[in-house]
Amino acid sequence: MIRIGNASGFYGDRFTAWREMLDGGELDVLTGDYLAELTMLILARDRLRDPDLGYAKTFLRQLETCLGTALDRGVRIVTNAGGLNPAGLAAAVDALATRLGLPAKVGYVEGDTIQRADALSANAYLGAFGIAACLDGGADVVVTGRVTDASLVVGPAIARYGWSRDDLDRLAGATVAGHLLECGAQVTGGNFSFFTELPDGGHRPGFPVAEVHADGSTVLTKHAGTGGAVTVETVTAQLLYEIGGPGYLGPDVVTRLDTVALSPDGPDRVRVSGVRGTPPPPTLKVGVNNLGGFRNSMTFVLCGLDVEAKAALVRGQVEEAVGADGLEFTLARTDHPDAADTESASALLHVHLRHGDKARAGRAFSAAAVELALASYPGCTLTTLPGDATPYGVFTADEVPQEAVAHVAVLPGGERMSIAPPSRTAPTTEDETTAGGDVTADGPTRRGVLGELVGARSGDKGGDVNLGVWARNDAAYAWLRGWLTVARLAELLPETAPLSVRRYELPNLRAVNFVIEGLLGAGVAASTRFDPQAKALGELLRARIVDLPADVPTAATATTGAAR
Repeated sequence: MIRIGNASGFYGDRFTAWREMLDGGELDVLTGDYLAELTMLILARDRLRDPDLGYAKTFLRQLETCLGTALDRGVRIVTNAGGLNPAGLAAAVDALATRLGLPAKVGYVEGDTIQRADALSANAYLGAFGIAACLDGGADVVVTGRVTDASLVVGPAIARYGWSRDDLDRLAGATVAGHLLECGAQVTGGNFSFFTELPDGGHRPGFPVAEVHADGSTVLTKHAGTGGAVTVETVTAQLLYEIGGPGYLGPDVVTRLDTVALSPDGPDRVRVSGVRGTPPPPTLKVGVNNLGGFRNSMTFVLCGLDVEAKAALVRGQVEEAVGADGLEFTLARTDHPDAADTESASALLHVHLRHGDKARAGRAFSAAAVELALASYPGCTLTTLPGDATPYGVFTADEVPQEAVAHVAVLPGGERMSIAPPSRTAPTTEDETTAGGDVTADGPTRRGVLGELVGARSGDKGGDVNLGVWARNDAAYAWLRGWLTVARLAELLPETAPLSVRRYELPNLRAVNFVIEGLLGAGVAASTRFDPQAKALGELLRARIVDLPADVPTAATATTGAAR
């Protein structure tokens, strides 16, 4: 097997994780994922200020503390921290190694940049074979730009086992391993619905390790003595994160998530097997970032009586002062009746303005809100001081033919190796959605929170949201798959009612997954939602009080999938 660890799930993750993973146990490869849709926008703005930037600067500081250790122990490093400038980061790593007197060989992958005059940045999601070529060329450190997150794991597996593009099942198995590792501690108990059941209560989960075998199967684990846990449920939670239908599209393979089997393999060990793959699509996904305009926000505190009327007064006054165009008002009823303190008695009125005119969205707006302090509702106060507008980005997804992208691996000696696109592709087909609704309500029920029987994980994909819900045992899933329909989801989460919602079933994971289109509008950077990335949407659903089947146990069982 090849042991592949992860030390970063996003730009800003635990700084010490690289050192912890190198010191904590045996590894062959250590990966770091730094890129997200929002991160690409941040890096694009960095590069506007300085063309030599465009990469995750934190990675260099982390590498300085542990590059020598990695070289001494033969651990190879693979990261997408190159962002919009992988050549620049590779040169910086070379310079760092020289300064430290270390003989590090650095390779990098480029070709993801798509030239578009109308975009701040546009990047294709490349596959794993460029990473494998760099490792085959002797690289100790491989830097990439926008590859798929899973490619950071798939590439080392290709290099170790010599897989070809026709090894679809093996590539699919490694893709699942990469998807599980990509968000770091999120698979070892981070952001886990049942965190109170973890040995350390979720205090400081360790980072994960995937033991990838030659047949593409994997054992997910973590270093001994680290926090959190690796269980079938923690792995299920991450499998459901930011996915769509059962066919998980990638540049090298379409991974069938409906074939994944999970089973315990000892303490803090879960075996992932049975994964099947089909040919990749003929196109690559392209993430496009643009500046959408300028934004500003002010929040009014509405205390006590007549909250709705107070909010209506503020709305009228602000619209009269700056005009209604681009304004958005959100009233959060955080107030409680007969409260004994001001905070408990108060609701919050969030006022957002998005506009192409920076002056109108700036002080003209925030000052107009402050000017109401002595001329509006009784008890008028704000939580924010007047401030200037800030730019916001808009993310959209596009696609280009695989052969239109010049995927290049730059080996440590400077040799440039072109990575040919897959010769065998298949048109993308949408998996059928499911309706549910085949469960009768004849049995006894009891009132309780939905989260007694299910866990959930949610997240953003551009302007869309995925919401994965899994049952803790077979009996709970038999109820869940029929009960939680799109119509019932609209009842429980009313903001989804006017939107297009696709529902998929994953019986092997005892799960249903919803894709809610357009909930985040133009994406996280432009969203004015209280929860702009919909990370808490799953927990909101779990907190709803519903009629639960009285005879279904709440405890988890140990296995899912084919291992049951």
